[in-house]
Amino acid sequence: MAIAEISIIPIGTSTPSVSKYVAKAVEVLKRKGVKFEITSMGTIVEGEISELLKLVEEMHRAVLESDVVRVVTTVKIDERKDKPLTIEGKVSSLKEKLVEKI
Repeated sequence: MAIAEISIIPIGTSTPSVSKYVAKAVEVLKRKGVKFEITSMGTIVEGEISELLKLVEEMHRAVLESDVVRVVTTVKIDERKDKPLTIEGKVSSLKEKLVEKI
């Protein structure tokens, strides 16, 4: 299992607001029924690495096929071999360490 953070930036839109284009990318995830979390700067997705890479392409294409002339997509992937990796697990681990320091 891997976790990816995907950030899609449409360029060449008629407005500085890009949420309607980002929504097209997130709709891909909803249709596929994958586990994801929206953040203010990107979307976190959980799944097998091959599945995640396909999703990135589909999300990128969904935005590019709208009325934009260019799309920049960045991806960060976290994959471990030593133990299972989940979105909740990463957040829980951080929260535990924050409590210890307080």
